[in-house]
Amino acid sequence: MTIDSVVIRRRVPDLDAARAFYEKLTGEPANRFAFAGLDLAAVGPFLLFTGPDAVAERFAGVSATLGVADLDAAVAQAGAAGAELVAAAAETPNGRRAVLRHPDGGVYEYVGG
Repeated sequence: MTIDSVVIRRRVPDLDAARAFYEKLTGEPANRFAFAGLDLAAVGPFLLFTGPDAVAERFAGVSATLGVADLDAAVAQAGAAGAELVAAAAETPNGRRAVLRHPDGGVYEYVGG
């Protein structure tokens, strides 16, 4: 498996202020959108979000999003190495995703084809 990209998730109290900082930091414009009751901004390798505690805390439980070319192969390989499947592969507005807990306790979203 090859991890093609990593997106760091960050809960912020003020999405507009954080967006402005990360746009300056990365030199890239933010892509603002809403998903599952959250307000989000994707800026370079950062995914900033804010929203109600119940939703935001669940979303914040995933440390990062890992982009892979073949999601099914990545899930199988991670599982064979000891990862636990938290959420099976499913279609989302941003592509197919699965969530796995690594043996060290880290929880990651895998996204790919």
